[in-house]
Amino acid sequence: MSEDDGSRRYLIGGAAAACAVCCAPPLMALLGIALTGAAATVTSLLFAGTVFALVVAALSIGAFLVRRNGWPRRDRVPESRHDGDPIPDPVRPGGDR
Repeated sequence: MSEDDGSRRYLIGGAAAACAVCCAPPLMALLGIALTGAAATVTSLLFAGTVFALVVAALSIGAFLVRRNGWPRRDRVPESRHDGDPIPDPVRPGGDR
C-alpha cells in the first residue's frame, strides 16, 4: 500500500466520522420523535379503547341487573280495601256524600 492510499483512507474515515457526528443527532431525534409519537398514539388509543370498553361493560351489566331484578325496587302502595264509596269527612257533617 502506498502513502496515497493511507491518506485517502483517513480522509474518507474523517468524512464519515464528521457525517455521523453532524447528521446522527438530528436523524436520531427525528426517528425518536416519530417512534415516540407512534408509541404515544398507540398508547392513547389503547387507553381510550379500554376506558370505553369498561364504561360500556358497566352500563350493560347495570341495565341487565335492572331489567332482571327490577332494581331499584319501587315501593308500591297497597291497593285500597274500601268498596268504592266516598271516604267520610270527619270534620263536616254529611261530608260522606
